[in-house]
Amino acid sequence: MAATKRKRRGGLAVQAKKLKRDAKDGKLPAKANDVSEEAAEEEKDRIPGPVCKGKWKNKERILIFSSRGINFRTRHLMQDLRMLMPHSKADTKMDRKDKLFVINEVCEMKNCNKCIYFEAKKKQDLYMWLSNSPHGPSAKFLVQNIHTLAELKMTGNCLKGSRPLLSFDPAFDELPHYALLKELLIQIFSTPRYHPKSQPFVDHVFTFTILDNRIWFRNFQIIEEDAALVEIGPRFVLNLIKIFQGSFGGPTLYENPHYQSPNMHRRVIRSITAAKYREKQQVKDVQKLRKKEPKTILPHDPTADVFVTPAEEKPVEIQWVKPEPKVDLKARKKRIYKRQRKMKQKMSSGNAK
Repeated sequence: MAATKRKRRGGLAVQAKKLKRDAKDGKLPAKANDVSEEAAEEEKDRIPGPVCKGKWKNKERILIFSSRGINFRTRHLMQDLRMLMPHSKADTKMDRKDKLFVINEVCEMKNCNKCIYFEAKKKQDLYMWLSNSPHGPSAKFLVQNIHTLAELKMTGNCLKGSRPLLSFDPAFDELPHYALLKELLIQIFSTPRYHPKSQPFVDHVFTFTILDNRIWFRNFQIIEEDAALVEIGPRFVLNLIKIFQGSFGGPTLYENPHYQSPNMHRRVIRSITAAKYREKQQVKDVQKLRKKEPKTILPHDPTADVFVTPAEEKPVEIQWVKPEPKVDLKARKKRIYKRQRKMKQKMSSGNAK
């Protein structure tokens, strides 16, 4: 009974069934007219359905997880990306000893066809993998200048689960490796239309800008009044290392010639500081050697005394009488003050008697 009732209600709510016309006169019978009138009345009283009534066709699912050893900033960035992408899934941290090909099996178990994997090394370097699982391609980036939502405290805000616009720099269309990355970023960061967890609104923009051979990510809110942009966060910079043909491996399609590893960067900084220290030590050693060297005595130059005029010789006077001692005015004043005090004390004592 329940199944038949559901069928009847669904048929009335969606559309009245087409009734067969009589072969002779082609008119609808009286019962059919009554049914169509009831359907029309129910259609008027029916509450309208939700806004997104379309069919969810783009079944993109993103797996976002990381390796062990990440710091708090990376964990917060990962949570921000999961919150901004309603079509994402989470998983437990992967052991660093496992090979990266295992991620393809994890994506297959989670029913995901894209992956964002954060790989931490030395507890200070963070790498991000963007992969199309299981056939590829995949790209490896060095993540720099991370600022999370909680850290920035920007004034912008957006609806949770809303679909973003993707804005790309015109430089993405100039070079082939940037065009490949653009397509990969579109497939990963764009929320599928009519996704069950998404909202049917567009109120923020993801911007990808190329500057200094790096990709800069920003998230802005679209204000409805004047279409101005206010930053929400997070923000980070992606420094491309390599693009592989397969997922997490395979032949190298592109290698960034401008990339410098963090170890090399730290080594250059250490060498610069060491060179400054060495230079200071060399200056100190030279000064010590100069002090130890014997002073060279230059021969007398006869022309040095040409313009020297001899001073007048003063007559030598021998003083036979002892000079008078100098008068100390301060001691004299003190003696006078003492006498005056004694006189005042005597006068005061005589009056008292």
